[in-house]
Amino acid sequence: MSFTEQVKNELARIQRDDRDCRVAELLALLRMSGSFITGGHGRWGLEFSTGNSAVARRVLVYLKKDFGLMPSTMVRQGRRLRKKNVYTLVVQPSAEGLAFLNTMGLSPLAGVEDMENLKTDEEKRAYLAGAFLGGGSVSRPQSDYHLEMVTQSQKFAGEIVKAMKAFRMNAKLTDRKNDYIVYIKDGDEVSGFLQIVGAAQSYMDFEGVRVVKDMRNRVNRQVNCETANLQKTVDAAVRQSHLAQTLMDKVGESSLPPKLCEACELRLAHPNASLSELAVICGITKSGLAHRFKKMEAMVAELGGVE
Repeated sequence: MSFTEQVKNELARIQRDDRDCRVAELLALLRMSGSFITGGHGRWGLEFSTGNSAVARRVLVYLKKDFGLMPSTMVRQGRRLRKKNVYTLVVQPSAEGLAFLNTMGLSPLAGVEDMENLKTDEEKRAYLAGAFLGGGSVSRPQSDYHLEMVTQSQKFAGEIVKAMKAFRMNAKLTDRKNDYIVYIKDGDEVSGFLQIVGAAQSYMDFEGVRVVKDMRNRVNRQVNCETANLQKTVDAAVRQSHLAQTLMDKVGESSLPPKLCEACELRLAHPNASLSELAVICGITKSGLAHRFKKMEAMVAELGGVE
């Protein structure tokens, strides 16, 4: 089961005791995955399709419980590779169907101004949950963080963005062919969305994987940093050893200044030691010892460089 299916199954099990919250969720679900059916005498109906049985069951319960509608149901096998079942609920064109659409504000001639009717944060949470149940997806936390909701209505996409911004989420809106996508890519915001819509278990699973992932990345960065520092130390030690040996060969120990001679002998005696370790052995500061090696480098350059 994908992480998206896990989240949707959890959201579909949430018990909403407040009718306004149920209506808000149903409204987003129908806007996301519903389509109008025309009938005679100016009557309208509605068709809702989903590939998730729990979501289909939830819509069916809402229609019966809150609006007294008895939609017909149909199950067919999908045409895609996985051939998942597609569940379709149909509210036939009728006076009752038209009254239901008008009550929900889903009339084909009406605008999309859902946020004006969502009075409480709980209703907005339910609205976002419905939008995700109808057309949302989220990447598994082991991969890149990405959550999106896809709709064919630009105005509805704008309402989703408004609802998310009400919870201070920085949602982005883009278009792809004939679809409009509301998405977030930040790990904190994906985590926050799961928490806001009420997917508590999925939120905990997401955060658990995220903590392990962040810790692994932190360890890798630390190891890479330490490896780079070690390589720098080794490179510096090799270069200084060549400098010291060149001066000893070309100038001679007796002709070198005492401090430079001491540095040469110290480096040749401890070829694997870092500059800090050599400074401790020599009894001077690290910067003081580095200054001696710079002088040695200048002398070697005058002599024609390291062979």
